[in-house]
Amino acid sequence: MSKDLSNQYRELPSVEQLLSDPQVLMQSNALSKDVTLEVARKTIDSARKTIASGKKPPVYGKIQENLISELNRIKQINWPETVINATGVIIHTNLGRSPLSEESQVAVNNVLADYNALEINLVTGGRGDRYNKISELLNLLVGAEESLIVNNNASALMLALSSTSYGKEVIISRSESVEIGGGFRIPDVLKQSGAKLIEVGTTNRTYISDYEEAINENTGAILTVHFSNFKVIGFTSSPSTEDISKLGRKYNLPVIQDLGSGCIIDTTKYGLSKEPTPQDALNSGITVTCFSGDKLLGGPQCGILSGNKNFISKIKAHPLTRALRVDKMTLAALHSTLLHYINEEIDQKIPIWKMISMPLSNIEKRANYWAKQFGEIATVENSFSTIGGGSLPGETIQSKSLSINCESFPGGANLFAQNLRNASMPIIAKIENEHMLFDPRTVLAHQDKTLLQSISQALKGFQKKQ
Repeated sequence: MSKDLSNQYRELPSVEQLLSDPQVLMQSNALSKDVTLEVARKTIDSARKTIASGKKPPVYGKIQENLISELNRIKQINWPETVINATGVIIHTNLGRSPLSEESQVAVNNVLADYNALEINLVTGGRGDRYNKISELLNLLVGAEESLIVNNNASALMLALSSTSYGKEVIISRSESVEIGGGFRIPDVLKQSGAKLIEVGTTNRTYISDYEEAINENTGAILTVHFSNFKVIGFTSSPSTEDISKLGRKYNLPVIQDLGSGCIIDTTKYGLSKEPTPQDALNSGITVTCFSGDKLLGGPQCGILSGNKNFISKIKAHPLTRALRVDKMTLAALHSTLLHYINEEIDQKIPIWKMISMPLSNIEKRANYWAKQFGEIATVENSFSTIGGGSLPGETIQSKSLSINCESFPGGANLFAQNLRNASMPIIAKIENEHMLFDPRTVLAHQDKTLLQSISQALKGFQKKQ
């Protein structure tokens, strides 16, 4: 080590010097001493790495500033931060997917605040089953003999496969051996379940005979996967779920269907394409169907298995079921969500269905009001909302958006988007041709005032940088 470099290291403040700094003490007052000590060590280590890289060493004031900034970041109370979704993407995976209804929020708060009868039978006083009430509602809604809830749909699928096909083969159409989001692939699920994937057919055409020819004494199940996040069009062919179910019964094999999006209503009444439902699957003879609770169902994140009682009972007895089970908050939120379906009030209560069914005239009225607040740079433009969240791929809904022209802004729309993310209430919007679009469909009704304040704040930040 050169003498100059050695001197630079020696000039760095010690941990003790930083911890005794009055400004650092003020910021670390509410933090654990051990945590503050560890953050101070990491701050100095970062400064050492700066020197080692050949860059100019940070001065004391900068090191102090970095430490205080990191302490403040750790103390941040609200996480994940609340944001306004103005993108027009209704089920936005990066923004927490489906917001919960007010009733579901109350239900979650209630189980958090008090003890509750999660696993006690209030009639007998004995131990109860945490799934009974939810299972009863789901069975009524989708026509299943039995249902089970786990922490997400990928877990539901893995559990179904592990219960039937550990060490065995699972037959799937090559066109359905897909990636279902976040780099998560069906072959990977099969591998973790202990099953061996047997692909049949081709990418675009698979026949029932392809499935039958692959069946042997080591076949554990047949798996079919709904294309919930993309479409295959053109020269295609695939057997119906009725035909696949019939084949499963012929060879006494369970047929598992991964529906993904979890829609249990007729989507055509909203002008959308027909989305297969668990009811459709079970009516066709599918043994068990797996779907999500936080997509088109409009509830909390969870995975749902519905179907044959004997099959679900076998899954319940599997060791992984306890590892993947959901907690009281999820069950409370899901229960309230399902009650909206029971009471036929989804358009009035479940946020995503309120958004999907929102009249265009209401959207235009809000967009016009927003535009009036910002003068000549703001107009109302035709736009399209999308479902998102790996549901109803390619489906759009006509909408109207506030459009702010960013062409004359230094830094353009990208800098404006950054300002919006840094506002006191962050806004996530959509950029199109140097215009920032704000779609009222996905902005909750109570957020209008806050949205306008954050846009104004972002515009002022722009002006300061000019």
